[in-house]
Amino acid sequence: MRDAIVSVLSSKPRGASVTEIHGAVRELLGTATASSVRSYLRLNSDSLFLRRDRGVYTIRETSAEAYGLKARPQPPLRSFVFGRTKLIEGDCFEWLGEQSENSIHAVVTDPPYGLVEYSPQQQEKLHKGKGGVWRIPPAFDGAKRSPLPRFTVLSPQDLDALARFFLNWGRALLPVLVPGANVVVASNPLLSYVVSGALARAGLERRGEIVRLVMTMRGGDRPKHAHKEFSGVSVMPRSMWEPWILFRKPIEGRVQDNLRKWKTGGLRRIGEDQPFCDVIRSSPTRGTERDIAPHPSLKPQAFMRQIVRASLPLGEGVILDPFMG
Repeated sequence: MRDAIVSVLSSKPRGASVTEIHGAVRELLGTATASSVRSYLRLNSDSLFLRRDRGVYTIRETSAEAYGLKARPQPPLRSFVFGRTKLIEGDCFEWLGEQSENSIHAVVTDPPYGLVEYSPQQQEKLHKGKGGVWRIPPAFDGAKRSPLPRFTVLSPQDLDALARFFLNWGRALLPVLVPGANVVVASNPLLSYVVSGALARAGLERRGEIVRLVMTMRGGDRPKHAHKEFSGVSVMPRSMWEPWILFRKPIEGRVQDNLRKWKTGGLRRIGEDQPFCDVIRSSPTRGTERDIAPHPSLKPQAFMRQIVRASLPLGEGVILDPFMG
């Protein structure tokens, strides 16, 4: 109970009502009565929690620090401005907690899934080129390919942690979005259901899924250490697509009313006679683009331009990518 309440309030810097806390705790624990949540908050209002208003609680800063949920004081955020773009160095959860409500018109992002593969133990195995989560793909046409993490090895506990991360992120994101704001999140076929469920529980509406048709090097492999014995078997299908989950903050009234007031609520059409479609043909990121930005999961600009353009139905507003690093 304690850890669940602390986890919920750590993602709500403005505080939350007992009803909100109870609903979130019940999602985390499966079962929890409103009376038990209310009693725990009251009994610990002097140590763990701070009652800011009638029935509204926040987590005390000392408690957040003790649980490792609040970072130590950091120097002022560094930012870089280029044209109409602003890049900010900082923690996205902390930054979201400091933003004004209804200030972001769309989110387009490729979030981290590094629960296991970036731990010190797995990084050591990666550098040795043997064992662990990372798969070292064979060279193709003489070109050395980048290592790929195997998401199939994630344990139930890892998946629960992933769900909690996106649940907390969705809750932190919701207040700063304007009604009708689109949220487009890159994922993969093995984990998209976890991310989608968490964002729906956070209060966002699922609006579909955008399919990026692209040949990848994931899947299609023969059984490990038994390639010759089972040469006609693939453990998994070769992945030929990438899911981009589409969500939206609930609109106010009708779509036309929301468009007039907030400039959001739909997707920008490709042309007068052509709507935006949920399947986009793409290709792997070109080497010239990787030379500019050698990120391990870099997406091609030709694809990203289509997604970003569609996210603002009237071509107006602020687009946020909280995981640019």
